[in-house]
Amino acid sequence: MNPIVVLTFAMALGFAAVHLFVGNLAFLDVVPRSRWLSFAGGVAVGYVFLHIMPELGAHGAAFAASTGFAPPVAEAMVYALALAGLALFYGTERAIVVSRGERRTTEGRDRPAHGMFRLHIGASALLIFIIAYLLNHREDESLPGLALYFGAMVLHFATADYGTRNHHPELYHRQGRWILAAATLAGWAAGLMFALPALVVGSLFAFVGGGIVLVVLKEELPEERRSYFLPFLGGAALYAALAIGELYLVT
Repeated sequence: MNPIVVLTFAMALGFAAVHLFVGNLAFLDVVPRSRWLSFAGGVAVGYVFLHIMPELGAHGAAFAASTGFAPPVAEAMVYALALAGLALFYGTERAIVVSRGERRTTEGRDRPAHGMFRLHIGASALLIFIIAYLLNHREDESLPGLALYFGAMVLHFATADYGTRNHHPELYHRQGRWILAAATLAGWAAGLMFALPALVVGSLFAFVGGGIVLVVLKEELPEERRSYFLPFLGGAALYAALAIGELYLVT
């Protein structure tokens, strides 16, 4: 079997393990917010700005060639897809927060409605499916690039799953984590079976970038999170150093 396929399968299993076992990481369940979650958020944002965003510019050329639009228009379309990813996850988060507030007022239960759980897990599973698919279809196919992708996404999943579990603790443990783990392995398998056109892969990269930015920032920015700036900055700076070091070695 192709060694890269074995490696990406091991990485997909690592992603799935985060979904399944993040609830067992007791050191994350502290008040104020764990510094490790802020560090993980910084790494994920660093990945977006130092890998995904530059690649969007490259995919703009593929859009221009495939659609016939002028390069500025094609590039704007790529970034519009990133905006769509951000908007989708913002809308999902707002719906959950509103539902949680309504139930707190009317029923005294600090939980969103069950329909919101399905919406939240569905949107998260979509993002996770795409991220796992891209394990086998990335612009940067080098081993260091793949390792950086894996590290950034593992930390992103820890942050995102912690937030999901906070909204739906019982349902996440019983159902949600298994759905997300299954979405991970399904995305990896789809990456082996289907090689999508460059235009579609570029669209997926853009969508993922917008989604990750929203998920990370909504976990870090609200005042009640009591998050930490220095660990967030440290995670972003560490990832930036690794990414720039990789580019230096490659070039």
